[in-house]
Amino acid sequence: MLRSLTSGITGLRAHQQMLDVTGNNIANVNTTGFKAAQVRFQDTLSQLVENANGPAQQSGGTNPAQIGLGVQVAGIATNFTQGAPQPTGRASDMMISGDGFFVVRSGNETLYTRAGAFDFDAQGRLVTSDGAFVRGWAAVDGVVNPNGPLADITLPVGAIAAAERTTSVTLGGNLPADAEEGTTLVRDVEVYDDLGNARRLSLTFTRTAAGWTVGGTDGAATTPAQPLTFTDGALTGGGTLTVGGVAVDLTAVTGYADLSTLEVTGSDGRAAGELESFTLAPDGTLIGSFSNGVKEPVARIALAAFTNPGGLEKAGGSTYRVSANSGAPQLGVPGDNGLGSLVGGALEMSNVDLSQEFTNLIVAQRGFQANSRIITTSDQVLDELVNLKR
Repeated sequence: MLRSLTSGITGLRAHQQMLDVTGNNIANVNTTGFKAAQVRFQDTLSQLVENANGPAQQSGGTNPAQIGLGVQVAGIATNFTQGAPQPTGRASDMMISGDGFFVVRSGNETLYTRAGAFDFDAQGRLVTSDGAFVRGWAAVDGVVNPNGPLADITLPVGAIAAAERTTSVTLGGNLPADAEEGTTLVRDVEVYDDLGNARRLSLTFTRTAAGWTVGGTDGAATTPAQPLTFTDGALTGGGTLTVGGVAVDLTAVTGYADLSTLEVTGSDGRAAGELESFTLAPDGTLIGSFSNGVKEPVARIALAAFTNPGGLEKAGGSTYRVSANSGAPQLGVPGDNGLGSLVGGALEMSNVDLSQEFTNLIVAQRGFQANSRIITTSDQVLDELVNLKR
């Protein structure tokens, strides 16, 4: 049989696989987080027809004569270049800007993906489109420990931000030095006890013949008026007082003429609050927003990097699993150790380049046709050979 028949068959098979890969790339042009594949060819064994001869005194050397036996697919490589971002406006959609993979758990198997189209299930767990659990670290009292073991990310439905007792109130602004005697200014501020019960703390500033005085009450406790001393407009005496266990700081108050700008500039403490929503920080932290205005971390998403991401094995559903040549996963937080940052409200689209894929389609088609011509021509030669004797 002619060697060209074997070469033609291998060419048909290789270009058919190229068509398969190209077709799959085009089919996934709109698949979130999809990475295009590329086929690499190499020749197969070559038959040695004539050995090489070294140069001699009376004759020059000759090269070996070899006839190739066809082509084969050397490998199918995955292209992990960044895909284009697509804004979605959904808080649970996330995109990795840079290197890295989301870590997900499907059953008892850990998988990795670039597709960040996530949702919360009925139990508040962050899941992929096919129900795999997104992995990371849960916050304890608003603190995330990225050195701990991975767990399923869960948004604590009905989580409560604990109440905090008010311990300090700060005032600033100016008390008018030229105010008439008997002038009274009252400033109220809401303060909280250990259980988050609110009460009104009222501070009364009174202009006397000797200057300004301040006293306070919260309905249960009363602090008598004490004098405030100003020197050239700066407070030099009576800068603090305590009302019902709350320290009132007046050191920023001034005493110039013609200005009455006294106001409460700050206070701590809060009532208890319920979790209402969350936002995603670039470092992968899910920050919960509570009804009492508190914002604190509730979880942090983990990312994984690989020494050879091209060695990952596709597991379907836009996920990958570790293979013998990918290396072990290196876990970390977004933005550290070469890992990319996270963008909330957006998805990474497929990195398939349609212009390149259609070009590859033409190349594969023509390659297939050319190899079929090899088989046709070889068949014609064999037909002539068979017909030599009639």
